[in-house]
Amino acid sequence: MKATGIIVEHNPFHNGHLYHIKESRKKTAADIIIAVMSGNFLQRGEPALVNKWTRTEMALKAGVDIVIELPYVFATAQASDFARGSIDLLEAIGCDDFCFGSEEGSIEPFAHSYEVITTHQEDYQNSIKQYMKLGLSYPKALNEAYTEITSNSEINFVDLSKPNNILGYHYLEAAYQINAHIKPVTIQRVVANYHDDVEHSQSIASATGIRKAIFDDGSIEALANFMPQTSLEHLLNWKDSIGVFGSWQQFWPLLRFTIIRSSVKELATYAEVTEGIEHLIYEAAKKCETFEEFMACVKSKRYTWTRIQRMLTHIYTGFTWEALHSHKKPTYIRVLGMTHNGQKYLNHKKKNLSLPLVSRVAAIKDSLLDLDIHASDLYHLGLQSNKIKQPAGSDYRNPPIII
Repeated sequence: MKATGIIVEHNPFHNGHLYHIKESRKKTAADIIIAVMSGNFLQRGEPALVNKWTRTEMALKAGVDIVIELPYVFATAQASDFARGSIDLLEAIGCDDFCFGSEEGSIEPFAHSYEVITTHQEDYQNSIKQYMKLGLSYPKALNEAYTEITSNSEINFVDLSKPNNILGYHYLEAAYQINAHIKPVTIQRVVANYHDDVEHSQSIASATGIRKAIFDDGSIEALANFMPQTSLEHLLNWKDSIGVFGSWQQFWPLLRFTIIRSSVKELATYAEVTEGIEHLIYEAAKKCETFEEFMACVKSKRYTWTRIQRMLTHIYTGFTWEALHSHKKPTYIRVLGMTHNGQKYLNHKKKNLSLPLVSRVAAIKDSLLDLDIHASDLYHLGLQSNKIKQPAGSDYRNPPIII
């Protein structure tokens, strides 16, 4: 059985994701689609709209055969580490290809860019440092340095100012660096760009636009054109049963308490908190009543919104620099859900997998897995509402979903 991997957050699952699955299957002639999916906290440093179990079921009902969890350490990391953890897992579960959406739509420019960056690595890194000394954020410094080494060439390089191209480049980089068997494939991202608002004349909207519409308008039914009916039903059921969606606005009271309860010295021990920003975070938390006010206080040219949110995620979950440096690679494959076809694939492959397959978290003891369980408990704590109380231990109670 030929397997193709995709790297997803599905926050929430929409028609663009459905297109990605169908095109990935078609372009690679895959029998099986395996999604490595972030858990309850995401790469942009924010809580997921709905939990990983709901998002898993959305994916399985829309054509994914197996969903495995990208551990917290990698799911909330900068792009290169996010990509490395994802590719490691897709390689470990035996995928033949991985397929990602990009603004570029062709794989050759990614390969050319990897080659030129690798060839000029020393100059590239020195240039990044110089731009950062001028006060640029890391992503902007990266792009300026990249422009320097590619501007005088006739070769077609990928545009690394585009968000999906950036992630795609890091996927390719990760596969090349581990000399992976898995082969990269890309498809053109269609209609909606990464940050676009919902456009009701279209059938595809970005996940960012959909989330914004949910929080601004509150009407999930109005989003019916942008997602499969099964995804819409899951969102409606979530709203009816839980009453609130995951966001920093919802989590702000607990996050604020966590920051103020900590000493400034303690804040500096959390992953990605650097260069004295802990002082600003502490003072802003004391005086700001809302998350929006807080972000307005701490946002600067040097730190992107995403970078600050990742710091806050790690503060909220208690994830330290020490813990970050202790986990370099995935140590298990955790199955969140599968179809019967996916089950057949795993039964056929499980004796030859390079990492242990985990379906019940109580069955193994692993410090990387402990971080996921801890993060899930804190995620559900942040969703406490008048409608429902979220008990801890959901990772122990929920077996893999089978459809």
